[in-house]
Amino acid sequence: MEKKLRDSLQQGIYKVINPFVKGLIKIGLTPNAVTTIGLILNIGVAIIFVLGAEKSNRGDMSYIGWGGALVLFAGLFDMLDGQVARLGNMSSKFGALYDSVLDRYSEMIMFLGICYYLVAHHYFLSSLFAFVALIGSMMVSYTRARAEGLGVECKGGLMQRPERVVTIGVFAIACGIAGHFIGGNYKLYVPGISFHVFETMSIFTMPITIMAVLTNITAIKRLQEAKKGLEAKEFSERKGNNKAALIAGLVFTGSLIGVFSFSANAQGSDPSPITFPTPKDISNQLFYLQRDPNTNTIICQLNVDKHGEVNKDQPVNVFWIRYGDKGEKKELNYIQRKFAYGIISKDLGNGQFELRFTSHKKLPMYLNKSGTDKKYHVFATINNKKMQLERIFLRIEGGTFWFPNVKYVEIKGFDASEPSKVLVERIKV
Repeated sequence: MEKKLRDSLQQGIYKVINPFVKGLIKIGLTPNAVTTIGLILNIGVAIIFVLGAEKSNRGDMSYIGWGGALVLFAGLFDMLDGQVARLGNMSSKFGALYDSVLDRYSEMIMFLGICYYLVAHHYFLSSLFAFVALIGSMMVSYTRARAEGLGVECKGGLMQRPERVVTIGVFAIACGIAGHFIGGNYKLYVPGISFHVFETMSIFTMPITIMAVLTNITAIKRLQEAKKGLEAKEFSERKGNNKAALIAGLVFTGSLIGVFSFSANAQGSDPSPITFPTPKDISNQLFYLQRDPNTNTIICQLNVDKHGEVNKDQPVNVFWIRYGDKGEKKELNYIQRKFAYGIISKDLGNGQFELRFTSHKKLPMYLNKSGTDKKYHVFATINNKKMQLERIFLRIEGGTFWFPNVKYVEIKGFDASEPSKVLVERIKV
């Protein structure tokens, strides 16, 4: 919603300024020249504030008003340079870099003048907030630039550069006008409070204080947005497109290997030399997963509260039973949970959930009550057959740790339409 509003407003402004932009192109101004003019105007803003600090008294707000007017005029050139580049077909990578660098110089020079003015007239707390606003402004821009340099988009948030320019310019003008009509030394007192709660200068300094907070919040939110994007990118790169590497990753982290209860005799031809135990006495067990080269087993269990209701946020618990370590129960570690055995769930309503393994999102499974026994089971369609899942087994013979020789994946369960009928489906890899 915020982005659409910004885009609509921007397009409206472009319609107004495009005739002026075409005029600049006709007289031969380049985008870099327009950007340079914007910097010079911001130097002029700083000069106005410095002159106000040196030549005016504390109650004279006229310099603030004129400084605000020049801030808005200089800010107009932030839009003009981009439009000159687009309409004049003069876009370049260096031009984009030049614009970004000079925008940072412009903003720092402007804040330099503001801080100088506030310190000179003994608004020390306000000058501190102005400096914090400068820090936030720089970090908003830097966070975006650094994130995009790492390959992820990082936009949005309050107090981007146009908002900052408009805020300072508009409220500086308002302060100058108020100073002319009500006086620069106007103060508002509240009975019972020994100090004034408002003065003419507050029209300018209060928005800067708000900006100090919002710019830094925007920078932090962009950092969080970049973190999500980078994690998704790293996961995608880690996952890769190599099928053998994917299977090795499944074995290494214990991903989508063996989720259902199933005896060794059900393996048919080419059985594993290992005799796998069948998990017993596990309440609300849905299915389990086993694989060579050991008997350690992953259990998927229905997650219910003390009233027997399914936890809608996390309907399935996933954990190890380490038969190779005296059958102890052990939670998944972070890597196994995030990239392997962990299950992503989606509440479909009416007691139904869609489940997908974090390591293999292409296989949807569905958790819902069976019409036969009125209990929760997990169902999936394997080889065009809808099954009530019980066990998944991965047969490995030889190979290396990273590139094991996977012979087949075997899935055992029951026919969803005829629960007494056992189904065993084998998928060769």
